[in-house]
Amino acid sequence: MKLRVGVVGLGRDWQSRYLPALRSMRDRFQVVGIYNSVSVLADSAARDLDAERIDSYRAIMEMPQLDAVMVLEDDWYRLMPLWAACHYRKAVFCGSEVNLDPSAASKIQEQVRASGIAFMNEFARRFAPATLRLKELIATRLGRPRLLFCHRRLACESPDPRSPGSLELRSQRELLELIDWCKYIVGDAPDWVQAIRHVSLPSPANSDYQILSLGFGAPENDPRAILAQISCGAYIPSVWPEAIAYRPPAAIQVCCEKGLAFVDLPSTLVWFDDAGRHQETLDTELSIGQQMLGQFHRAITSLVCHVSDLDETCDAMRILEAAHLSTQQHRRVPITQ
Repeated sequence: MKLRVGVVGLGRDWQSRYLPALRSMRDRFQVVGIYNSVSVLADSAARDLDAERIDSYRAIMEMPQLDAVMVLEDDWYRLMPLWAACHYRKAVFCGSEVNLDPSAASKIQEQVRASGIAFMNEFARRFAPATLRLKELIATRLGRPRLLFCHRRLACESPDPRSPGSLELRSQRELLELIDWCKYIVGDAPDWVQAIRHVSLPSPANSDYQILSLGFGAPENDPRAILAQISCGAYIPSVWPEAIAYRPPAAIQVCCEKGLAFVDLPSTLVWFDDAGRHQETLDTELSIGQQMLGQFHRAITSLVCHVSDLDETCDAMRILEAAHLSTQQHRRVPITQ
């Protein structure tokens, strides 16, 4: 079944991720309309996909032939395209550059349920070839995870007077995705979180490094408990590009019952067991964009029910809120399910 989709906002991953994926999946997706606040970019994208440039996001939603919409950034219109998609009953793919705060996510979740549409949030790390292979190894060779170490290093950009707190917002988005990634790998929800942040000068409202520990079970008395350590730092100035690229840590390191794995996104996996070292380069697998759009297609065309992963999005936000409380109160905070 070929789905007719519209695109609202192109985002920073359009050229590298979504355009190639949509081109390679023409048997499943037909892009019929594209809106972007910069009309020149919208024209170029429309030509690339033989689509029509549309003058507003609402005009896309009103297209009678439209099945779904991809909202890839929030721009000036913020979350209004998501509300419009619920009103017009169009399935939604929500990109990571759309800033969903907990209150808005909860309200949109109610509208998605009421409208009965499929809603998919972009958690790209889940769909990386190396992540999917790691899940296979955990099930077959490595055994249950025990410890996870996950780190993301960002460039410390110059403050943007038009967007105060933009780096802090980006760090929070990264932490949200890392929390979901660890939950996905473990296959369970954490019971508690403990967090620490290091403030950056001269603006103590921002932080240049945050670290949080997620506990799956009680490590003091449960031998099957799992601990995930997540950190995100923006402490290297962007004018030092060589320093940013120097010895980057593995995206995630997972210590399991029967072995150890190091993942470098999107497609490199090195793992160790009793037989020694194994290195896999998964460049021939489907790309992240193709994996995500394939899942989006299945969510819409499912004969059972339409699928929404907003529950998992809200769960990750609730964990991040508990981490902020832990930072303020300097204690371990239980996570209510």
